[in-house]
Amino acid sequence: MNNFPAGLTTPATKLIDVCLQPGEYFVGHAIYRIRTVLGSCVSMTLWCPLQRIGAMSHFMLASRGPAVGGFRLARDAKYGDESMALMLEELGRLSVQASQCQAKIFGGGDMFPGYKQSGALEVGRRNGEAARSLLRAHGIALSSESLFGAGHRQIVFDIGSGDVWSRQVPPITDAAETEETEESLE
Repeated sequence: MNNFPAGLTTPATKLIDVCLQPGEYFVGHAIYRIRTVLGSCVSMTLWCPLQRIGAMSHFMLASRGPAVGGFRLARDAKYGDESMALMLEELGRLSVQASQCQAKIFGGGDMFPGYKQSGALEVGRRNGEAARSLLRAHGIALSSESLFGAGHRQIVFDIGSGDVWSRQVPPITDAAETEETEESLE
């Protein structure tokens, strides 16, 4: 039995890669694979297994501060709460409800582990905690996460299967390692 939705993909169909930059999100069908690289930013993936439709964000900050002067600004995906709203809106247009989705979250890394501010909650940690709270608030089941730690992550989300691959890369902290890396690039 062919379990590929009509017109979307077949086993021979080539996947279309989408690369998310900070402050972007993407919603699409099974023919898409989404990639990004995260430092202190966080990606939320939402996947509807029944329809094989998914969404992924790459947000930079948990939320925007209060509006100045009472002006309503357009939603901006660089904020976690607004990227969630944008993804859910677009998924809704494709007849996917939040309750049908499974979520995975990634990122929130400490990019400068040797430089701590006493008492300050790091941006990466705030972003990761915000992602968890947003999923709870929308009733979306969290099936896995890879948050925090030092360094950046490379993320690949295959909407067709719902699989997400994450590779965490520790920061280079030794000056000799930095020189070696720079030499190899020349």
